[in-house]
Amino acid sequence: MTEASHKQSFSVRLRNNFLTGLIICAPIAITIWLTWTLIQWADSWVKPLIPFQYRPEHYIKFAVPGFGLLTAVIVITIVGLLAKNFIGRAIVEFGESVLDRTPLVRSLYKGLKQLFETVLRERTNSFKKVGMIEYPSPGLWALIFVATDARGEIEARFNDKGMEMTLVFLPPTPVPTAGFLVFVERKKIMELDMSTEDAAKLLISGGLVSPDWSPKKIPPPPSISAA
Repeated sequence: MTEASHKQSFSVRLRNNFLTGLIICAPIAITIWLTWTLIQWADSWVKPLIPFQYRPEHYIKFAVPGFGLLTAVIVITIVGLLAKNFIGRAIVEFGESVLDRTPLVRSLYKGLKQLFETVLRERTNSFKKVGMIEYPSPGLWALIFVATDARGEIEARFNDKGMEMTLVFLPPTPVPTAGFLVFVERKKIMELDMSTEDAAKLLISGGLVSPDWSPKKIPPPPSISAA
C-alpha cells in the first residue's frame, strides 16, 4: 500500500467515524436541548404566577428546574378532572360563551380548539402505521407514515371517482418532522410491520440503522382426520 493510499484510507476511516459519532451524539444533544428549552419556557410562564412562599427556592435557597412545568401539568390535569362534572362543565361553557361574544378572540379560540380536538382525537390512530409508496416516480419507493382516511369534501370528491384515499405523511431524511402530507390511494400503499420508532431511526440515520425483522409465521391449517 502506497503512502498516498494509506493517507486516503485513514481519512475515509476518520470521516466514517465522525459520521457515526454524529449520528449517535446529534439526536442526544438535540433532545437534551429541546427538553431544557421546554422546561425553561414553562418555568418562565408559570413560576411568576406562583407566590414566592410556595416555591421550592423559598425553602432550599436555590431554584428547581421544571417546577413550573410540573405545576402546569398538575393544574391542567385538575382542570380536565373538574371539567368532567356538572359544575366544571357549566364553568367551561360559560367561559366559552364569553369568548364566543368577543371579536377576533372568538375566531382564534375556535380555530385552536378545533385543532387540538382533532389532534388529540386521532392520537390513538394517527401515525401508528408505516408504509411505502412509489415516489417520486414509478419504481422508486419512499417511506411514509399513515395518518388517516380522507374525510369531508375531499373524501366525497374522490368517492365520486371511485377512489378510496388515505392521508399519509412523507418525511425527508435526516429530519423526518419536516415533511409534507399527500393523499394516496389506499391500494397503492404497501403497509409494513415496522414500528414508527424504527422507521424514524431509519430515516434519521440515512438508512444506516436498519431495524431487525422476521417474517410472521402463518400457522398451518388444522388437519382433517379421516372419518
